[in-house]
This record gives sequence, C-alpha cells and structure tokens, in this order.
Amino acid sequence: MQELERGITMYIGAIDIGGTSIKTAILDEYGTLTNAKSYPTEASKGGSHLMNTILMICKEMQASEVLSGIAISSAGQVDTEQGFIIYATDTIPGYSGMNVCEQVTAEFGIPATMDNDVNCTALGEQWLGAARNINDFLTVTLGTGIGGALFINGSLYRGATFSGGEIGHMTLHPGGKPCTCLQAGCYERYASSTALSLLVNEKFGEMELPAFFELIREGNDSASIIFEKWVDELTTGLASLILILNPSAVVIGGGISAQGALLQEAIQTSLETKLMPNHKKGLSILLAEKANDANLLGAVRHFLNHNPLHNH
Repeated sequence: MQELERGITMYIGAIDIGGTSIKTAILDEYGTLTNAKSYPTEASKGGSHLMNTILMICKEMQASEVLSGIAISSAGQVDTEQGFIIYATDTIPGYSGMNVCEQVTAEFGIPATMDNDVNCTALGEQWLGAARNINDFLTVTLGTGIGGALFINGSLYRGATFSGGEIGHMTLHPGGKPCTCLQAGCYERYASSTALSLLVNEKFGEMELPAFFELIREGNDSASIIFEKWVDELTTGLASLILILNPSAVVIGGGISAQGALLQEAIQTSLETKLMPNHKKGLSILLAEKANDANLLGAVRHFLNHNPLHNH
C-alpha cells in the first residue's frame, strides 16, 4: 500500500535563497514538508558560487527522494517565466542576470521554477496560511527592508516587468533618510524592523527587538513612545496602499510578526483614523502563520501552478 501511495505522490525540492541563509525542504503536492535543512548563502562570494551551492543542494535532495521538480524562492527581482534573476542588489555580486532554472534543468533534467521571496510568502500564506481562501490581499514583510506582494482577484499581481509590489521604496518623507535604492525618504527607512531597531538602539543602547517588546509589555513609557512612533510610520504607508487597493486583508510577515496580538492590535488601532469607512469595512489585519516555511510553500505552489500534477 505504501508503494502504491508513493507512486502517486509528487515530490518537489524547495529552496529559499535569502541574504544570509538558504533554507531547503522536500514537499509533496499537499504542502507536507520534510528534510528541512539550512545552508549559509555566503552572498559575498557572488552569484556563480551561489549557483554551485544550489546545484549541490539539488543533488543532495535528489539522493534522498525522486523529485518531480525544483521550486525556488529568491531575493531579488525574478523573471518568473524564464526563471532568471532580473536584478539583485550588490549583496550577492554577479547574481543579476543569472538563469538559475535553466542551469538546474540542464543538470538534472527536471522542471524548475523560481519566484521572488515576498511573492512566495504571499503564495504560501494564501495556500495554507493566514490568507487561505482570500482573493484580495496585500502581503507586507517587515525585515531589513519592507517587501510587498499583491494578490488581486485570486492571483498574484506581478506588474509589467515582474517588479510589482515594490512597496518598501515608496517615498514616505521626501528628502528624508538616504536609501539603498539611491532615493531618499523611502518607506522601509522608517517602518522596517531595521528602522525600529535603530530607534531602539538610540534610546536603550544595543537591544534585541524581543527584549524591547518585553519592555512594552511591562508598560515602559519610553519603549511605548518609540513603538507608537514606528507604528505610525508603518500605518501611514499601509493606509495609502489600502486606499489604492481596497484589499480584504493585509498579511504582516517577517520575524516581527511573532509579536502577535500586541503588533496586530497596534496596527489596527493606528489605521482606524487613517482610512475611509468603506476601506475599513471587512478589512482584516492578519499575521503570517507559516513563518520560515511560507517561502518554501509558496515556491512549491508557484511550481504546481506552472506544472499541473501527474502530467510527468
């Protein structure tokens, strides 16, 4: 019986490429995750070193399971049709223009797909997470920067050149803090997790964010003032996006979403005065449920969308 079941199960190797680590797992078509591993990205060694690491990972995964394909989530702007990196910052030198999927398929003879990591977060959360069965929502990931992904009418909106949802670089404060994108006053310079960390460190010296949130829970006034200021920046940007898109939900991802109800309620309260009545009606502020697995799930969902089951 086990063999029969195995015969009709499709296994996909999933790879999530981040700036510091590469997370991997083997998933079936239901999103069941096994063989989770992590490898250092070694981003400074450049794109071709990274490509060799990806091929090594694929080889390892194939040794433990017969794979029907490889599904990749990656930082950077991704051409999802051709499976290559349109643009990546200098964090990974020489990664821009690399045709990752072509090389994987040439090496292993199985289909490979790739999508941007924030799009994968949205796809993963819509498949098996906080946004299950929601057709219109905005995903906002708060980390080093701010990532965005737009789900409109039940599918991911990618934009004319695969670069839709680049919300972290909206101008929040014209002429403000300089940004890595060479503009100034970008949203992510004021409302990312990094931006909050900078405010915290200015006031309290070196302090990790979980410790800072403990201070808020204890009712520390200085901590609460910093948090409110940061939430105000976050929701000013969110309000503009909600007014334009009129989504039924906003899904907040990134490590900071582990703060749960404290963060969720602060965002809801702050948005209350910034939206028109109709935009508030039925709007849910949700926290991503799948944490580190969302990108792996989303990469596989993207693969399945492009490679319908059992036609292999």
